[in-house]
Order: sequence, then structure tokens, then C-alpha cells
Amino acid sequence: MAQQKFCHMVGVLLLGLSLQAGAAQAVKSLPSETPEKFTPSVDSYDFVKREVMIPMRDGVKLKTFILVPRSATRDAKAPIIMTRTPYNAAGRVSRFNSPRLAAVVPQMHDTNVEAGYIVVYQDVRGKFGSEGDYVLTRPLRGPLNPTKVDHATDAYDTIEWLVKNVPESNGRVGTIGGSYEGYTTVMSTVNPHPALKVAVPFAPMIDGWMGDDWFHNGAFRQGAALEFIYGQQSTRSGSFKWWWDSYDIYDTFLRAGSAGALAKTRGLEQLGFWRAISEHTSYDSWWQEQAVDKLLARQPLKVPMMIVGGLFDQEDIYGSPALYKALAPKDPNGELVHLVMGPWNHGQGRREGRSLGALEFNGDTAGWFRNKIMQPFLDHHLKDAPKPNTPRVLVYETGANEWHEYDHWPRSCANGCAQKSRPLYLLSGGRLGFEAPQAGESGYDEYISDPAKPVPYRQRPILPMSAANSGWGEWLVDDQRHAASRTDVLVYQTEPLTEAVRLAGQPIAQLFASTSGTDSDWVVKIIDVWPDEVPDRPSMGGYQLMLSADIFRGRYRADLSKPQPLTSNEALPYSIALPQVNHTFLPGHRIMVQIQSSWFPLYDRNPQSFVPNIMFAEPASYVKATQRIWRTPEQASSIELPVVAAQ
Repeated sequence: MAQQKFCHMVGVLLLGLSLQAGAAQAVKSLPSETPEKFTPSVDSYDFVKREVMIPMRDGVKLKTFILVPRSATRDAKAPIIMTRTPYNAAGRVSRFNSPRLAAVVPQMHDTNVEAGYIVVYQDVRGKFGSEGDYVLTRPLRGPLNPTKVDHATDAYDTIEWLVKNVPESNGRVGTIGGSYEGYTTVMSTVNPHPALKVAVPFAPMIDGWMGDDWFHNGAFRQGAALEFIYGQQSTRSGSFKWWWDSYDIYDTFLRAGSAGALAKTRGLEQLGFWRAISEHTSYDSWWQEQAVDKLLARQPLKVPMMIVGGLFDQEDIYGSPALYKALAPKDPNGELVHLVMGPWNHGQGRREGRSLGALEFNGDTAGWFRNKIMQPFLDHHLKDAPKPNTPRVLVYETGANEWHEYDHWPRSCANGCAQKSRPLYLLSGGRLGFEAPQAGESGYDEYISDPAKPVPYRQRPILPMSAANSGWGEWLVDDQRHAASRTDVLVYQTEPLTEAVRLAGQPIAQLFASTSGTDSDWVVKIIDVWPDEVPDRPSMGGYQLMLSADIFRGRYRADLSKPQPLTSNEALPYSIALPQVNHTFLPGHRIMVQIQSSWFPLYDRNPQSFVPNIMFAEPASYVKATQRIWRTPEQASSIELPVVAAQ
């Protein structure tokens, strides 16, 4: 009997386990509550987004996003404004998750959206959703590009497709964008499609050796370039991120030694663009044949263009005025080519422009520009709006905080103002003055430049430019007292001004300098020193505001394309063109000039002994040097200032 009960209990247990297993099986077979394909309800959106792959002439297809406002229809057609980007078009058209087009696209398009434009973003070939091979700033077809395609042909083919396949389009297209997107905007004007009616490049990359992203006058911009190249070329999607092994990147670069040594630790030798620029460190034909200003100077001017730049652009300060200078002679009446220079950093003209670092401006200068200057210009060419009174040149004047119109730039003024170059001389005792050194005066000022302790380009700790709190966009307006206190930085300044001094144009440093080494860098900075006390803004007391500054690598003094060693201890003349300014030094302020021989780690260190390629200089090549700036009547170092006479 006991055995029967036991067997019965076992049977019940097994049955229970079987039922539980069945229940578990039933749970596993529950249908998914997620559909195989979900279709969002977007009826409340004020735009329609289309994703297409547009074929190019070589068969490669480029991922393109077309955002059509609901106000644009087959009967009420609208113009297209297009941007071609290496920075992920999908991300560019999803700034916020919003049913409103103005919130979805970059702020640059705020007035475009209000005007009812169709907005188009496209991944350039080889990046993100587009097919094809990626070449960073792909050169135009020719000696450096033997293929049949470039950014100009891709823009042409894209416009051809858009005007035929977007039924809401009125058949007119404008291109717009900043930085790399500014470069592709400019490229769209080369052999342009007939439907391309206007272009607005913001801070375009124009000449990467002379003064944009990669070099400035031969000095390599390692602090920004290495990280950027790594992110752009290591993968199609930019999924590999550069890493740092110190909080203060000054330490990372100093420990690495040369730029090439640091690049090797990150595997950059695998990347084509790094290999190219590390081989072409001089201004040789490789650079000259892809300098956009030189290329466009040889092209017919067919597309009206508004070139937009920033007076404090920390990345592409050279490009906008250089492009205007190249194109202006083709437009003697000032109807096709316009230049706008605002008080902005890189890209700030596309966002809000009320302030920059410690500087405060008269309202939202960027929003005012887009609304009052840019949009009427676009509407005229894309919508047959009345012709606006667009200034040929419009530049914001810092110090006085007001806009000025010019007939040309940088050497002519509107309204008959008198402008001339006035030398501001470096004098004994750290003085600056408009009177040249007197007969009988002799001398120089000297400092020891030690590559083991280079001058930081901003107050340490220095964070990576990509760090959220790096302040990278503000460093050109940093207080320069951190440098003025160093013994390896020469400082000259005027007495407090008794009347305003207004500058409009390009300062040029005319130095007589010698070094005990066989190579040297020279950094020149023009600074507005605020009064010791500023009652309404106490934090600005004594502020040293950098207005115009640049670096020059001595080996290129005689020939930019052929580096040559410097003759030790011989005073040699240097003419260094500095970034352009439009500024008034107010009464009570001082004009200051600082001179140094390193600007680290933004620029790589000069070993100060001549080596074939500084990118790969060995540790033993870095030596101390005695640097001298001469200030005699025969060798009078000065800064040529574009002074505007008081009216």
C-alpha cells in the first residue's frame, strides 16, 4: 500500500512538472508586441522628410535627406537650400526630436525655414550613409585627382536629380554650409549646374597650409588636426574616437615629442590624409594646386556668393577673406561677391552671436545678420524677391560694437574715410610708439626659448578641443596675462590712449629677428589692454584681449616651398601678415604686442635646430635658443597697423 501511495505521489509530481513545462512553453510562444515595421504618425509635422540615394555619374549613390515644408506643394513651389556634409547628414536633420522643421535642422536655417525653403542634407561620398571612397577635402579633378568625380560634379549631379525629382521645387537651388561644409559649398560653384543660383559659405576651408585647419605659415596645428583626422578617416561612421592619456593635453604632446611620434601611437600612419600632410610640410605644388582661392581665381564667376567669416575664428580664420580677395577682382561692381565678417568664432555666425568669452556685443549679431542680410540676399536669387541693398563688405567693429560697410576689404572704406598703414614701433623699455627709433639708439630685446618648456597657447590645464567644457571656441579672446608673465615672452605696450585708435584691415608684423639656433618660430600678438579698473565690469580690469595673432615658421622666410636653415645670430627681416581686424582701441586702453617662439600644444614645437621634417624630429634635435628682436633705426621692428583716421 505504501508503495502504491509513493508511486501515486511521484506521478502527480511528474504531471505537475509537465504542466509547468507546458506553461513555460506557452509563455515562450507569446506573440511579439513590437511590429515588424512601425510607421510613425507624422500628420502633425509641419514638414515631410524623405530619404533617398541619389546616383552620381560614376554609379555611386549618396545618402540624401529632403525636408519639404507642408507649405511647399506642386502648386506653391519653393526653392531648395542644400548642404553637403562629412559630419553625418542624418544627425544634421535631427537636432531636436520635434514636429517643427525649425527645431529639426541646424540653427543656420532659421530664416530659411521661415521663408518656406526646402532643406536638403547629403552625406559626401564615402561617409556615413553614402557609397564610394572618402578622400578628405577631395581635390578637384586634375593632377591631384585622376578620377572623373569631385565635390563639384557630385553637387552638379545632386542638383540635377533634385530639380527633376522634387515636385515641390521651383527649380532654383542655393548651397550653404560652414567649415568643411563651407568647402563643399564653394566647390558647388565650380562648373555649376544652371539651377544653382546662389552660395553662402561660412568659414570655408580654403588653404590648409597658409592659415586654415592644418598649418599656419608652415607651423603644424597638431592640437586640432590630429584628433580631427583620426575621427574623419579611421572609419566611415566616425565610430573610432581619439583618446588622451592626460587631463591636460599639454602633457600628452610634450611627452610624445614630435607630432609624428604622437600620431604613431594612435595608428595614424594607416590614414591617407595624415601620410600626405606629413610628407608635404612645405608649401609645395600639392598644397598650391588645391588652394581653393587660387583655383577659383582661374574660374569664371557664375554664382552670386556671400562669403561669411569670423574675426575670432579659431579654425578657419584665413579662408573667408582670402576667398573674397581672389574673387573680388572678377566683380568690379560688387554685385556678385559679398563679404561679411562678424565678431564670431568658428561657426558662430550660424548660431547665436550675443557674446564670445568675455566679450559682449550689441544684441544677437549672428541672428541679425541672417535675418537682415543673408535671407534677403537668398530670397532675391531664389524667389525673385526685390533686390536688397546688400553691402559689398560688411564687418563688425569690436570695441565700438557696431557694423560698418566697406567698398572693398581690407584696404578701402565707405563714405570717404581715410585709411593708411601706420607703423607702430617696438621701442626700448617695453614701449610701443608711432615714432621710429631715433638716430643713435641701438639695441634688442632677448629671451631664451626652451622647447622643454614651451609657451602654452592658453591658461593651463588645456583640455581637448572636443571636450564639452574645453572652451576651445573662445581661446582667441582669452586673457593673455598668462603669457605676459613669462620670461620667454616679450611684451611691449603704449601708454593709456588719450583718444580712440580705429583699425580696419590687415596688420603686418615687420620684424628684425635673430636666433642662436638654425630654425625658429615667431608668434606675434596684437592685444587690447583694458584699463586697470572697469567699474561696471570689474572682471575686465586689466584684461588683455587678443585681437590678431599668428605664427610664422622661420625656415620659410625666403621661400615657402623650400625650407632653409637660418643663419645663426644674424638679424633677418620677416614680414608676417596677421589676421584681419576691425576694432577701436578706446581712450584709457593700451595697445600691446607680445612676441614669443612657441604656442603649444596647438602648434608643434620648433626644434630650433634645422631638421628636414619637423613632424618627425628626434628628441636630441630640440635645443634652447637665444631669440632677439631688434629695434634700431636701421633694423626697426614694427607692426603696420591699418589705421582709420578720425572723421
